[in-house]
Amino acid sequence: MKRGLYIGRFQPFHKGHLYSLKWCSDKVDELIVAVGSSDKSFELRNPFTAGERIEIIRENMTAEIKEKRDKIILIPVPDVGVHLLWTHNVDLLVPRYNTVFTNDPFTSMIYKERGIEIIHPDLINRGCLSATEVRRRIASDKNWQELVPAPTIKLINEIDGVDRVKKLYNLSKSHVTSDYCH
Repeated sequence: MKRGLYIGRFQPFHKGHLYSLKWCSDKVDELIVAVGSSDKSFELRNPFTAGERIEIIRENMTAEIKEKRDKIILIPVPDVGVHLLWTHNVDLLVPRYNTVFTNDPFTSMIYKERGIEIIHPDLINRGCLSATEVRRRIASDKNWQELVPAPTIKLINEIDGVDRVKKLYNLSKSHVTSDYCH
């Protein structure tokens, strides 16, 4: 059985994540989605809890890729602080896997050094489809909803996530600029 590992923070889950999730799940029999930085929340870069992110991803799977839902496993993975140790910590938390799906150069390097196959998932509209851009738009009252699937909008609104992101941006010294992706 070919089992892949797809790593992300999903802060929040956007249309690019959904596209990659579908793409990656087509390449393997089973896909483990490691929800990274699970120990972080209520921070500028990590506003949502691991539980909230898992709920958002599950809702998107139910709405958008029902037929693949049973072959996708969601597992929260905390940060360790030492990159090389982090990959081994992941191994303690998730089922065995043969492949890692990532476009992050550092993650690719670490897993390649361990002899694990790396596949770079297709990305769509990466210039705008990033969680950083979604958070920036939320904080600056721009149209963030166009970047995320409907279940993400619904759950962010249910948990009052818009207000949370705005408060976190206001608490930070690095205030949002007026630049955003059109």
